[in-house]
Amino acid sequence: MLALAANAQSASSTAPKDSPATAPTAPVYPKVGEILDRYEKAIGGRAAWEKFTSQVMMGTIEVPSMDLSGTVMIHEKTPNKVLVAVIINGAAFQQGFDGTAGWTDDPKNGLRDQTGAELAEAKRAADFLHSFKMRRAYASMAVTGTEKIGERDTWVIEAGVPEGGDPTKLYFDKQSGLLLRAISQNHDADGVSQLKEDFEDYRDVDGVKLPFVSRQTNGDTTYTMRISEVHHNVDLGDSEFAKPAAQAGCTIGHSKAGKGLLNRLLARVLLGARNPLAI
Repeated sequence: MLALAANAQSASSTAPKDSPATAPTAPVYPKVGEILDRYEKAIGGRAAWEKFTSQVMMGTIEVPSMDLSGTVMIHEKTPNKVLVAVIINGAAFQQGFDGTAGWTDDPKNGLRDQTGAELAEAKRAADFLHSFKMRRAYASMAVTGTEKIGERDTWVIEAGVPEGGDPTKLYFDKQSGLLLRAISQNHDADGVSQLKEDFEDYRDVDGVKLPFVSRQTNGDTTYTMRISEVHHNVDLGDSEFAKPAAQAGCTIGHSKAGKGLLNRLLARVLLGARNPLAI
């Protein structure tokens, strides 16, 4: 009897014990700086971009849902001047930043100054070397996860904007390092909206890399911008970016063709019709 009890106790002491539950392993992400360093290298590096004094881009805008198409022109001059002009169906929309002040001119709202968050966004986008200054341009930056865009795996960075509001989300290709998507808030005369931009067809131009196709969604409007020409170091005068005199504002499209839905469409299109890398 005593032997049986001893044997039972011995068996109990040698029986395997349940191992403690293993805590889930926290995902390991690269640092923000590592992702941005790869991106800067992927688009050609800062030294290559600093060789340019200006950039002129020409292309087209397509709005499939409305069977509309038009043209887009983007002029940029270092360090922080930009002029964008979009013409669709005879209606025109212009937006400029002269290094200090921002302005827009469209059939619906006429010529007006940008202020507040809208001006802050315009100033950030006008910086010719914005892609190399993101660490300072945003109030905060953090890697928040991964996401698939089509067949591509991306790292997601959330960037807090200094003017407040929803952060900008940036999606960088894990393989190439290139920016594939940006989701940001955009302000205009009608308020704030979300702009999603997908960047495709990166090509080498004068030693740097640019997306020649950007697909954009703003509210319920989806459109595609296709760049056909890119020229660097074009002689652009400062006066080109200055706010025009009121009587010399945008006159194309002030007819019936420029009213209603088309006006709002132009405003949304212009938000995305900027330098594709000025996020």
